[in-house]
Amino acid sequence: MEPFKLIPAYKDYLWGGSRLRDEYHKETGLFPLAESWELSCHPDGPSVVGSGPCAGTSFPELLSRRGESLCGARCARLPFFPVLIKLIDAKAPLSIQVHPSDGYALEHEHSYGKTEMWLILDAEPGSYIYYGTARELQKDEVRAAVAAGTMERLLQKRAVRPGDVVFIPAGTLHALGEGVVLCEIQQNSNLTYRVYDYNRRGKDGKLRELHLEKALEVADLHPAAGSFAPKREAQELGGGAIVTGLAACEYFRVRRLALSHGRYEAAADGQTFCCVVCIGGEVELVCGGETLTLRKGESAFIPADAGTYALCGSGECVLTEMPEQ
Repeated sequence: MEPFKLIPAYKDYLWGGSRLRDEYHKETGLFPLAESWELSCHPDGPSVVGSGPCAGTSFPELLSRRGESLCGARCARLPFFPVLIKLIDAKAPLSIQVHPSDGYALEHEHSYGKTEMWLILDAEPGSYIYYGTARELQKDEVRAAVAAGTMERLLQKRAVRPGDVVFIPAGTLHALGEGVVLCEIQQNSNLTYRVYDYNRRGKDGKLRELHLEKALEVADLHPAAGSFAPKREAQELGGGAIVTGLAACEYFRVRRLALSHGRYEAAADGQTFCCVVCIGGEVELVCGGETLTLRKGESAFIPADAGTYALCGSGECVLTEMPEQ
């Protein structure tokens, strides 16, 4: 099957802004626009095939038809499609939150957990995230800080800049500060336990729900060890193409491709799909005599059985695949 463009699902969470629409060409009337779910087969927001003979088909429906030929042999060990990929615009801070592990989520939520990574695409001066605890905490300290509105004082506050990579294992207390746009690659899960939300109210006028006791069951209350950013290695391939490994875990391998009037060639040989998210400039995806043009903010899916393909032009992309085991 040949590659195809993706039409994302959109989310209008109260902390979003307008940059995904203004700078990343997202066509939706939602405001604020907080997230676009670029690649999703999650029932809370499935993406849709945007080009080719299957245009208009939901991604989950196509997956049910094509199975392994679409996602690849490396996905066969999993009972579900492994990843969900988003673009996120945080005009205001997100809640302080934590995601459960697979073990806890399967036992208590009948779902899988959520490990994720962020690639910071843009960050206003002074932008920050919270990542892990500042010191070892007791559960009662967390409860007291939430009640007093001082929860952020217990966390490590880290400055972020464009190009930073943040890997967030399940169980890590974290929050995204204001003024940040990022690409998120995560497990295919929508489980989030809010710890603290600045006493904000939702569209219904009520305080947004917290999940403090569940969060305390899954959160790691020890300081995160070492750097929050994984080591990255850039590989200059020649022909105006540079590939940089960003992060990898059981559920995804993520690389960044930079093209300067360049060409990058690869083969989809039945092992894994590849999702391409264009985060800058414009690139052409050439495969089987067909060409898809991706501008900033557009995404495409390369099926595992697509064969040889090339990415050409001057732009930057995030490439997500299943890792070898």
